[in-house]
Amino acid sequence: MDHIVERGMSNSTYAIVAHHYWNRAGGGQLVCAAAVKALELAGFQPVLASTVRIDVSRYPEWFGVDLSKYPRVDLGAELRAFGIYLRLLVGSSIRKALRRYRADIIFTDEYTYKGVSNTVKKRGVKLVEYIHFPVEASFRKEFSHTGVYYGEDPYVLERYGRFPMNLYYRLYLRLLPTFLRENPFDVAGLVLANSRWTAELAGRIYGEEPEVLNPPIPPNVEVVKEPEPFEVRGDVVVMVGRFSEEKRYHWVVQEVLPRLRRVCGAVRLYIFGSTGTRTSRAYRSRLAEVAKSAGFKVSAEPGTEADVYLVENAPRKVINEVMDRAKVFLHATINEHWGIAVAEAMARGLPVVVHRSGGTWSDLAGEGSYGIGYTTAEEATEAVAKLLTDRGGWSYYSKKSTERALGLTLDRFTGRFTELLKKVGGG
Repeated sequence: MDHIVERGMSNSTYAIVAHHYWNRAGGGQLVCAAAVKALELAGFQPVLASTVRIDVSRYPEWFGVDLSKYPRVDLGAELRAFGIYLRLLVGSSIRKALRRYRADIIFTDEYTYKGVSNTVKKRGVKLVEYIHFPVEASFRKEFSHTGVYYGEDPYVLERYGRFPMNLYYRLYLRLLPTFLRENPFDVAGLVLANSRWTAELAGRIYGEEPEVLNPPIPPNVEVVKEPEPFEVRGDVVVMVGRFSEEKRYHWVVQEVLPRLRRVCGAVRLYIFGSTGTRTSRAYRSRLAEVAKSAGFKVSAEPGTEADVYLVENAPRKVINEVMDRAKVFLHATINEHWGIAVAEAMARGLPVVVHRSGGTWSDLAGEGSYGIGYTTAEEATEAVAKLLTDRGGWSYYSKKSTERALGLTLDRFTGRFTELLKKVGGG
């Protein structure tokens, strides 16, 4: 059934913002929330569309954004074991919203809206697609041996690499062409990407590169003007992200931390992560065993005496407190499409060390302009050790972090989005 809220809305020009699942504090949800605010500033009245009954009650807590006043249209589905298949119904949710509201613009960060194309063309609706990752790279043979192909992507392998989940995912891939839109440049008036890395990968697939519009830092994440100085910080390294094998926390514990200990002494490692699934909880348990096997004392509580801290579902306040007394933020994921945790660390003025791949390296670290890159455990150790021991180097990259974070605010996102809309006659 529809879930429609209309407070303070007049009969004006509507813009539909479609996402398959609004009810999670993820990067896609943050981008869609930012798009809502940008479209409103551009003079439109946003309408939220989804396959699942929409609940945005926690957006002020998650992101510092209130979406409660906007109309909502959904298919009334419930997210259960077959959540990924709900992506295939995004086109149906958009068509339902179009029947309810005569919109001039549709914004979506989904790619399964094939059935909407003809409706959009007939009505003259402007369609904007935001690409987090071009899904075609997952199943087109020419992308094998690149690290982003289905059988190589660590995130996909972790979740869908074993029976019975491999059958679940393969069926999704078989159904996908029925719902997958054509080349987005043939159906959308504006195609956006979250990073230069994603845009270049998309260009190889579609023959044209999208405009780059980096995701914003959530408005409730402050860009610190005067970070705590080097002298008051301890030899602490921080990592943030869900407990997942693709984050390569085990690699850091096994390969990097022992080397750091030999070079810098009693370095402590804090890993903050969410554990909302059975897979993430199992990985955290395995990670604790890996750390203990390496001879490290493990704790789940910040402030206790330990070498490695594995902190589950910590509030932002606690993460910020640790970041403000740490010296380095380390990111170990390979081919990360963007990296919101890295952006949030930069907002605290924390120097970042990231793998030389993905959007994290191209757009956040600026290929060395704003952060330090590595490819091997030895290089990662050297980079972290430099920041732990060199006050001048630390101060330089701390300043670069805040400089980069200031370019990622919601105001910067909405301003850039509005400019791009005007180019296609949408503003």
